[in-house]
Amino acid sequence: MTSTHAISAGHPSPLGATFDGAGVNFALFSQHAERVVLCLFDGHRETRIDLPEREGHVWHGHVEGLRPGQRYGYRVHGPYRPQEGHRFNPHKLLIDPYAKQLTGTPRNHDALFGFRAGHADADLSFDRRDSAHHMPKSVVVDPSFSWGHDHPLRRPLTETVIYEAHVKGLTAGRTDLAHPGTYLALASEPVLDHLTRLGVTAIELLPVHAFADDRFLTDKGLRNYWGYMSYGFFAPEPRYMQGGEIAEFQQMVARFHRAGIEVILDVVYNHTAEGNELGPTLSFRGLDNASYYRLADDPRFYVNDAGTGNVLNLDNPFALRLVMDSLRYWVQVMHVDGFRFDLASVLGRTRGVFERDAPLFRAIRQDPVLNQVKLIAEPWDLGHDGYQLGAYPAPFAEWNDRFRDQIRSFWRGDPGRIGKLAKRVAGSAARFDHDGRAATSSVNFIAAHDGFTLMDTVSYAQKQNGANGEENRDGHGHNLSDNMGTEGPTDDPAIRARRNRRRRNLIATLMLSQGTPMLLAGDELGNSQGGNNNAYCQDNPTGWIDWNGADPVFLDFVRRVIAFRRAHPILRQKRFLHSQAREQDGLPDLFWRRADGAAMTTDDWNDPQLRLLAAEMRMASGTPAYAALTGAVFVVFNNGPDAQVRLPDTAQGGRWRRRLDSTRDNDPDEAAQAVEPIPAESVVAFVLTDQSQDA
Repeated sequence: MTSTHAISAGHPSPLGATFDGAGVNFALFSQHAERVVLCLFDGHRETRIDLPEREGHVWHGHVEGLRPGQRYGYRVHGPYRPQEGHRFNPHKLLIDPYAKQLTGTPRNHDALFGFRAGHADADLSFDRRDSAHHMPKSVVVDPSFSWGHDHPLRRPLTETVIYEAHVKGLTAGRTDLAHPGTYLALASEPVLDHLTRLGVTAIELLPVHAFADDRFLTDKGLRNYWGYMSYGFFAPEPRYMQGGEIAEFQQMVARFHRAGIEVILDVVYNHTAEGNELGPTLSFRGLDNASYYRLADDPRFYVNDAGTGNVLNLDNPFALRLVMDSLRYWVQVMHVDGFRFDLASVLGRTRGVFERDAPLFRAIRQDPVLNQVKLIAEPWDLGHDGYQLGAYPAPFAEWNDRFRDQIRSFWRGDPGRIGKLAKRVAGSAARFDHDGRAATSSVNFIAAHDGFTLMDTVSYAQKQNGANGEENRDGHGHNLSDNMGTEGPTDDPAIRARRNRRRRNLIATLMLSQGTPMLLAGDELGNSQGGNNNAYCQDNPTGWIDWNGADPVFLDFVRRVIAFRRAHPILRQKRFLHSQAREQDGLPDLFWRRADGAAMTTDDWNDPQLRLLAAEMRMASGTPAYAALTGAVFVVFNNGPDAQVRLPDTAQGGRWRRRLDSTRDNDPDEAAQAVEPIPAESVVAFVLTDQSQDA
């Protein structure tokens, strides 16, 4: 339809749709486009307006009289020559990559493809069907929100306990909440009360950027539940909204902040939902495929270091700008406190090679907004030399999968794991202690969304992923799990007791280790996914948290061990412990001991049958006087039979007290003897106190 709207030149910045009181300025990047058409929607009526101006590679125009709530999209004209990397198709309605709100989710249909699906020429063919009916619309918004006294919490990592959760999955199974499965339900009083009583300080949310469902999943009646198929890096996922307004997300953040809990977003900037050359045209592919994506030597095809069909080309300044603008938006406008970067090694690739000082990392580190928030990398991708654990620059922290695997392996009883246990408990210094990085750089976890839950780690020897429709071929096969004699649920009291003790020991090891601990949502409740270790498509009770089956005794234990960590800063230091003598007393900051109290020897470390290790920890050597604390914590990790452990000698006036025991349902507070009994398969912690406290 011909436009009756008054349009003027407008401005090339900021990118996106900006309401200025008199109308809306539209600005869109496309280096290779020949024409950019703005499409305005009023009901089913579409009005098309050519953006009149171009400055460099930014097309722009100002439309008078438009207001927030206006729905829009783009049609971009240019060459359709896949062999040269160009895939323009003006028959496809495109989402504004800077859209702050979307009306819904793409509906899978052949019209979404720029080529004729099923055609003999595949993606070299050209499809003329209009996709608008199947596409959500971008929405002009006024993102102002009355934050009141809300401000960033800026809690240091030494005081942080992360809780990884899915927006929908955490509340979808609860009938006592209004609007379960939404942002508002996530920050409801019952959930906030649970998290604050648990003791977590930050919630890390699986992707909330607008995402699409994979066609192969919808064809099987499944959905992309986890959300790692983003296509809108500024818009909150509409499926988690009750009324469709972005203010719901902002209200959620404000409520978390009032409860003292930070909000961290799991962000997916490494790839998009458009996939490979046979994927749909939703936004970037139709806007400027050759600029936004890293193409193969044959530009018809895509580099696939993410394993999902494509990767963003962050060597392009406008793709890099998109990511930086998105990150700043979520901090400044939506008030989030940090980010976990999915497959971050992709983001560190320059001309395909990982560099720890890559353009994005350098830009984030110098940015006065972003270098103040929490930054966490998933330090691997599927490309060549993609595993980069420990290689990221400060202030990035990193998911430490070595911690998960080696702690699971130790408690499973695999031989020769004592040395690995010690390295992980001490903060994985060999990986992280360089270039001024802190011991908190290691984000330690036993379970995460990708893999077995804690309960399934002790209940299944093999993955059970049949419901995913891939004949159990998907998901990781190296789970380091143990079913204790029976696969899956059992009524056998002996097996249940062993599983419960193993869970306690795993959680206790997590919370008593140097680094930043992360707990998977539902693990504190005993949540199971029925052995499915890849529930990415299970938007149903398999993927949701089972609150009704909660184990209150185990929940209380998790609360207690988190509280123990919080009460003892020695367990959560910024500086690494290297068994160095301290200036104030000449004692080492870390001392590894055998059961008889003697120092570990080379033979001990190499003994494949050794199952007990004790760690005496103090404030790190080099800690300045203003931060130094007296005292010590002595922790015994025993995966063998009942044992007698000699405690370290103490200076005059000092006394060890038994304060944590994974075999007990209540916190002990007992004066310890020179030799203490340590139950089989347990974690026991003693605290050095002044002897006057025994009176």
